[in-house]
Amino acid sequence: MTLASLLAGFVDAIVGGGGLVMVPALFAAFPGAPPATLLGTNKAASVWGTAMATWQYSRKVQIRWSAMLPAAAAGFAGSFVGAWAVTVVSADFLRKLLPLVLLGVLLYTLAKKELGRHHTPRFAGRAEVIAACLIGVLIGFYDGFFGPGTGSFFVFLFVRLLGYDFLNASASAKLLNCATNIAAIALFAAKGHVWWHFAVTLAVANVLGSLLGTHMALKHGTGFVRGIFIVVVSTLILKTGYDAFLR
Repeated sequence: MTLASLLAGFVDAIVGGGGLVMVPALFAAFPGAPPATLLGTNKAASVWGTAMATWQYSRKVQIRWSAMLPAAAAGFAGSFVGAWAVTVVSADFLRKLLPLVLLGVLLYTLAKKELGRHHTPRFAGRAEVIAACLIGVLIGFYDGFFGPGTGSFFVFLFVRLLGYDFLNASASAKLLNCATNIAAIALFAAKGHVWWHFAVTLAVANVLGSLLGTHMALKHGTGFVRGIFIVVVSTLILKTGYDAFLR
């Protein structure tokens, strides 16, 4: 489990998708545990790696704080509402829709060779705040309601709609993902669905993986992040497609 958390932190720090590693590992290790407890424990461990990645990126990448802090608050609110909504509405329709949406994201990214290679923000001032907040509340709600691929959706929308390159998009995505995770943890913890004693050990490994992943992203730049993004989204398509149509 410790190695799984280390790898999850590494992947998540670059482009999101750490849940692809940690969640299946937790379900395999504790097949009889309540799913909510395993998801809550995963969030409680991974949020520390996400927070560390945010801090590391902020030292090297110029995060647009004036837009991203309001967007993080919107993401927090959206995630909390989404987590509540999933208690009263079934998310089954998203299970079948998700692989198709991810396939569209992948094909678009592959078709647009220059997408996310240059950092040319399209908006400034209030317009950027509004656009970032809309992304924050939309994907935040999705994270609370369903979750898989949240980091990748943040990255893609920051690249496609805001004009960020993949490195800057990943740095900003970490901040918002941190906020959405905290909202989910608050709900899981309130309902007693976090194994804190276990989460602490996983958190240490996750932070170490996050430090390594952030270092690699900053060292190799936006082309490297774009490549990892394509790999993670492709893996997400296979995983979510299997869960939706073959399981």
